Amino acid sequence: MPLVHVTDPADARLRDYTDLTDVKLRTAREPAEGLFMAESSNVIRRALSAGHRPRSFLMADKWLDSMSDVLAAHPDVPVFVADEVVLREITGFHLHRGALAAMHRPALPAVAELLSRGGAAGGARRVAVLEDIVDHTNVGAIFRSAAGLGVDAVLVTPRCADPLYRRSVRVSMGTVFQVPWTRLDAWPADVGVLQDLGFTVAALALSDDAVTLDELAAEAPDRLALVLGTEGDGLSRGAVAAADRVVRIPMAGAVDSLNVAAASAVAFWATRVR
Repeated sequence: MPLVHVTDPADARLRDYTDLTDVKLRTAREPAEGLFMAESSNVIRRALSAGHRPRSFLMADKWLDSMSDVLAAHPDVPVFVADEVVLREITGFHLHRGALAAMHRPALPAVAELLSRGGAAGGARRVAVLEDIVDHTNVGAIFRSAAGLGVDAVLVTPRCADPLYRRSVRVSMGTVFQVPWTRLDAWPADVGVLQDLGFTVAALALSDDAVTLDELAAEAPDRLALVLGTEGDGLSRGAVAAADRVVRIPMAGAVDSLNVAAASAVAFWATRVR
C-alpha cells in the first residue's frame, strides 16, 4: 500500500479532508468534487462492502493494524498517516473513531429505476420521501430507521440535506450505504411520478382531514410512499395538497407532534410489510 506520512496540514494531497467541520463549505464541495467522507473503521467497512470505491485513507499510526485488512484489499489507494495534532489541524476535530476515508461519490439513479429494483421481486413497496430536511443528524437517523424497519428506498427532495454528508453517514451507522436512495428532480411535482408508479402517497402532517396512522396501517396499500417534512414548518402545502392521504400520529400528553426522526420510526414500523 502507498503509505504516506504527512506533517504539514496544508499538504495539497490532503485537500479532500480539510475543513470537515465547515458544513456550508463541505456540503457544496463534496457533491461538486465527486466525493464523500466515511468516518470510523466500521462505517468505512460498510461503505466498501456496499461497493463504494475509496480515493484515499487518513488515520493515525495506531489504527494501521486494525485497518490492515482493508488497506491490503486496496493496495493502490494512498494511505495518509499523521499524528493526532496534525490530524486535528487537517480535519478541524479530534479523530477518535479509527480512520477517515475519502470515497468516490456514486452517480444517483433515476427514481423509476431505483424503485423498480428496490425491495423484493416486483420492486419497492415501502418508500420514504424526505422533504427539505436540513439537519444531517435527522437524515442519518431516518436512514437508520429505514434500514431497520424494512423501508425499501428513500427519496430526498432537491433542498434536503445530503445523506452522504459525514454527520449523516455517522449517525446512520453506515446504513445510508444499504438503503437505496436518490434525489428527486422537482418537488412537489414528483408526487405525480410516484403516483404514476403505483404508489399511494401519504403525507405526515397535522390537518383537519388527516386519518390516523392506525387507520392507514389497518388498510395499508400495497405500495406506499410516506412523506416526511422539514423540522420547523413540517410539510409544504403543495406536498400535502398533492398527496393521496394526510396522516397523523395520535399523540397524548398535550404534545402535538414528534421530532421528524422519531416520527419516521413510528410510521415505518406501523406500515411495515407483514
